[in-house]
Parts: sequence; C-alpha cells; structure tokens
Amino acid sequence: MDPLTALGDPTRRAIFEHLAERPRAVVELAHALPVSRPAISQHPKVLKQARLVTDRAAGTRRIYRLDPNGVGALRADLERYWNQALAAYKAIVEHPTEEER
Repeated sequence: MDPLTALGDPTRRAIFEHLAERPRAVVELAHALPVSRPAISQHPKVLKQARLVTDRAAGTRRIYRLDPNGVGALRADLERYWNQALAAYKAIVEHPTEEER
C-alpha cells in the first residue's frame, strides 16, 4: 500500500503519531485511542505493508515502531512535492499571465 493512502485513515494516522513518540504494542495503542483492541489490530499491519512501521516479537505481543527507511522515503516524496509547488509558485510570481495579474 502507498504510504500516503495508509496515512489517509484517521485511526492509522493517530497510530503513526503515537508510534513516533515511542514503540508500542497494540494493547497500548488501543488504550491510547478511542477504538477497541480488535479494531486497532489491523491498522499496524497496513502501516507495515506501507513500509511505515516495523515490528518485533516480545513474548506474545508484537511491538511496533516507525520504520526509518519508509518514513525517510515518504519525507523525500513530500519534499519533492513541496519543491515542485515552490517552483511553480515562483514561476507564477515572476512571470504572471494576464489572468493572474
């Protein structure tokens, strides 16, 4: 799954934000969010498919954390979009068309 699509879901975005603070198990995420544990459990899997989180076994639990490689790739994409938007803005400001004046 595409990282931006994965983060488009508000619950997944909230999980992502919590994992940015520190690694957590699903049960901890369920306590931090107004969603049941069974409803929460599928969201980290989607974030993992999007390469935004990794997990490791800790006894019977899985501990999720942000994947620095996936987050770095997402950041690079966002920076590319940002740079394109700034370049387009600069072109319009420096050379406005009749409609933009």
